[in-house]
Amino acid sequence: MFTFLKRLLSTAPPPAPSGSWQPLQRSASQEHAHQQWVQDQVYLNWMGPFFKAYHYAKAGLPNPQWRVELLQEEGRQGALFFYHPSIGPGNFRHLFDFLRDRVIALGYNLATSDQRSRRHDSYTETVAKHFLKPQPRDCTATGRCNQRFGTIMVDLMSINNQPGFIRIFSNPYDNDIFTPPHSFDELMEALFKLPDAPPEVQKLITKYTKP
Repeated sequence: MFTFLKRLLSTAPPPAPSGSWQPLQRSASQEHAHQQWVQDQVYLNWMGPFFKAYHYAKAGLPNPQWRVELLQEEGRQGALFFYHPSIGPGNFRHLFDFLRDRVIALGYNLATSDQRSRRHDSYTETVAKHFLKPQPRDCTATGRCNQRFGTIMVDLMSINNQPGFIRIFSNPYDNDIFTPPHSFDELMEALFKLPDAPPEVQKLITKYTKP
């Protein structure tokens, strides 16, 4: 069983058609900018508001600025967090990578980060994706392993290099060797429930607006 579990939770990415996905890589300057963005806590400008918008969506209520759409398909739950021009492309990309790091902090391994671009007649669609799995060594004395929320995918969809939305999916394992999964609501709380940005952090938005 351990061999099966290790293979199931391996950091190796699932197979993909040849040439369809490429590794997602950040330059040294991009990594430095992201670290500074996190240090400045610029993420506080959107985490709390998006968390509130998620609950608005659950209640079927409109939100005048922050649009969130709930997803449910084949036993997995998800949500779309739509880009707003006031955020800026640079901040939205940082937010995408910040959510990856928030998932890792919950006890996950980053299995793969990749991207794919597809050209259409009048536009180019680009999807960047972080795919994360719970750590295989976190097992209880009963032998059942903690799956937390199952596998988690965070992706960013852009059209002609302009961000459209960030999508988060959780896909629980349906197998008795795992503990029951935590709910998607709990995942959203663990990721997004943060205090509102103070005035001095609000002023930093324009510093990171550009890609």
